Amino acid sequence: MRTYKTQMEAAKKGIVTPEMEIVAKKEFMDENKLRELVAIGQVAIPANINHTSLSPEGIGTGLRTKMNVNLGISGDCKDYAVEMEKVKLAIDFGCEAIMDLSNYGKTNTFRKELIEISPAMIGTVPMYDAIGYLEKELLEITAQDFLKVIEAHAKEGVDFQTIHAGINRRTVEAFKRQKRLTNIVSRGGSLLFAWMEMTGNENPFFEYYDDVLEILREYDVTISIGDALRPGSIHDSSDAGQISELIEIGNLTKRAWEKDVQVLVEGPGHMAMNEIAANMAMQKRICHNAPFYVLGPLVTDIAPGYDHITSAIGGAIAAANGADFLCYVTPAEHLRLPDVSDVKEGIVASKIAAHAADIAKGIPHARDIDNKMSDARRRIDWEEMFSYAIDGKKAREYFESKRPEDNKTCTMCGRMCAMKTTNKILAGEKVEMK
Repeated sequence: MRTYKTQMEAAKKGIVTPEMEIVAKKEFMDENKLRELVAIGQVAIPANINHTSLSPEGIGTGLRTKMNVNLGISGDCKDYAVEMEKVKLAIDFGCEAIMDLSNYGKTNTFRKELIEISPAMIGTVPMYDAIGYLEKELLEITAQDFLKVIEAHAKEGVDFQTIHAGINRRTVEAFKRQKRLTNIVSRGGSLLFAWMEMTGNENPFFEYYDDVLEILREYDVTISIGDALRPGSIHDSSDAGQISELIEIGNLTKRAWEKDVQVLVEGPGHMAMNEIAANMAMQKRICHNAPFYVLGPLVTDIAPGYDHITSAIGGAIAAANGADFLCYVTPAEHLRLPDVSDVKEGIVASKIAAHAADIAKGIPHARDIDNKMSDARRRIDWEEMFSYAIDGKKAREYFESKRPEDNKTCTMCGRMCAMKTTNKILAGEKVEMK
């Protein structure tokens, strides 16, 4: 029988939970060191007590950079079978988290099935679901209604919830003064802003934050404090709206920890490369080294159709400078709901960014698979190379689409293969080009 409500409470009491044991083994970290990091909030292990199929993962200081996949049902694309295909793809690629951003109809049918089968952490944004779940117009929703949706998602087994508690009257004032080029691009943030402006009330997630925390604590749900005022263009990055909200989030982080609720902090969306490192340091400082969940950052605004690349560039820089959790972006970003092919491209791009950052950060054993790949390349062992590749299926398809005469080369270099030439010389053999 559990003698604690949350992973953080257990850690503070000196208890190493089963989830901590699993994470410590995955991360090659001492269990007590991990427990200490959970106790002070620098590592979060999102693990709802009702998510029984979960394979726990840690997010934060000293751990591998984790990756999230967004999917879900929308009014224009409501094919549950296609969304479940995306889920299975994410699981097959070993993605650590899946966010169900469904915003159409009774979304709990899809979400319950997702929680039942997924070993990955499941996240949601209750604000997206509020209108459909409550069957009310935005203006008619009350503060208590919003809390009902949070509790419903928590009971179902969601491991972390994005709650935009940092946008309040103070931050809205800073946003309005700024006169942004792209205003508010957060879907949940824009709905809360609209609700606040139409009703004249404070953000209910800010006003009733203690009630939110009590619900989350009951089911050991991690709060992912959403950045409603994240920049939606490189023009708006690091502005007063973004920073004023970050300051509020720093305070909300401490309040959550006081209630033993684990925290993720969401970060900037669009940002020029030269600002990323400073933003990572600032976030960590203001939010007391809480795990940082990065949306992008997209480093240019002119690449629709290729935003998985703009995001991977920014994500790699962000993670190398302290970000702990990357949210993937697909080629369909800014254009339409991604299809299965888009999801795969987004996953691969984000996994490359996360792994490259882990190498740069010196995460234990991060380089091991690269060294294995390099050794296989030296020996020109194609099957072994395919087994180490992030997307071995695609690598095999490329190789086999233009097969060489000699299987110990590829069609790029042919007889002039550097590996083959050097291997022969080092083995004392003669090199012949004809």
